[in-house]
Amino acid sequence: MTTEPDVVTVPDALPDQRVDRAVALLTGWSRGEAQALLARGAVLVDGVAPAKSARLRAGARLELLEEPEPAGHPTAEPVPVDVRAADDDVLVVHKPAGLVVHPGPGHEHGTLVHGLLARYPEVADVGDPRRPGIVHRLDRDTSGLLVVARTPPAYDRLVADLAAHRVERRYLALVRGVPGAARATVDAPIGRSPRQRTRMAVRAAGRPARTTYEVLGRDGDDAALLECRLETGRTHQIRVHLAAIGHPVVGDAAYGSAAGPLRRPFLHAYALAFPHPTRGDRRRFEAALPEDLRGVLTARGIAPVGEDRPARAGDVGAG
Repeated sequence: MTTEPDVVTVPDALPDQRVDRAVALLTGWSRGEAQALLARGAVLVDGVAPAKSARLRAGARLELLEEPEPAGHPTAEPVPVDVRAADDDVLVVHKPAGLVVHPGPGHEHGTLVHGLLARYPEVADVGDPRRPGIVHRLDRDTSGLLVVARTPPAYDRLVADLAAHRVERRYLALVRGVPGAARATVDAPIGRSPRQRTRMAVRAAGRPARTTYEVLGRDGDDAALLECRLETGRTHQIRVHLAAIGHPVVGDAAYGSAAGPLRRPFLHAYALAFPHPTRGDRRRFEAALPEDLRGVLTARGIAPVGEDRPARAGDVGAG
C-alpha cells in the first residue's frame, strides 16, 4: 500500500541546507526521522535519491514518498471487522474496499488491525507487533478475504505455507480489452518503478512474480472478467502484471485505466484456501462481489462470479 508523494519546492529561505535538516524543517519531523527516510530511499531531490549530507539549492523539487513509521504499536480501536469464520487458531475476515490492513505511513489509526485488537486482544502477541496477526495483505482499495492468525504457532505455520505456495488466493478482476489467450501465466519480475517511486513496475532487476489468469466472461472486445491466481505476493502484483500485458484493471488510474464511474480498481479477493495450521485439513472460503463491482458487471451484461460460501462440516466455524 502506497500513497502519492508529497512534493515540496525548496524555498529561497533554505539555500545550501543539508537535505536531512531541510526535510525536518519543512515537515516538522525529527532529524532522525528524516535520516531514516533518506536511508530507505523515500526522499528524492529532483527525482534522484540523495545522500543525507547532500546540500539543497533553492527551487529544488523535494519528493517525500513516505512518512515516518508510527511510533509504538497499534492498540484497540472500534473499527468494524467482518469475520466470516473463526476458531481458536485462525480468523477469516472480509476486508471492504477503502480499509487499510495495518498501520503505516499516513494510516496510524482506523485500520483492520486496530479493529482486530479490539475484538481479539490476544492477537497483539502474534507475529510482527506492528501488524499483529497479519499473514498476508490486500491493497487499501481491494476488497476480499484474508486469513489472520490468532496464535504464534498458527502464524508461523501459515507464513510457511504461504511461502511454500500452499495458500491459494484467487481474485476477480475486470480488465480493459480481452486477452488473446483464454488462460495464461504472466511470469515477470516486479520492482519499484524508476520513474514513479510510489508505484511498482515489471523490471528485470525486480523480484520474481507469477500470476495465472483465466477469462471468465467478456463485454465484446471492450472488457473481460478474469479470475487471477497468485503464485507470489508482490506489491500490486495483479495490477502491474495485467497492465504490463496491455489489459489494465478497470478503475485503476495508477496503472493506466481511467477510473470512470468506478472509484477504485475492479479487484476482489473472492476465494481463499489453506491447510488448517493445527488440524491439517484444507479449508476453502468464497466471498461474493461487493455491490459496486457487481453493478459494473450487470451494466456490461457479464454474469457475476463468486458467492458467499458458509463453513462446511470440518471447516473453521462461523464466529
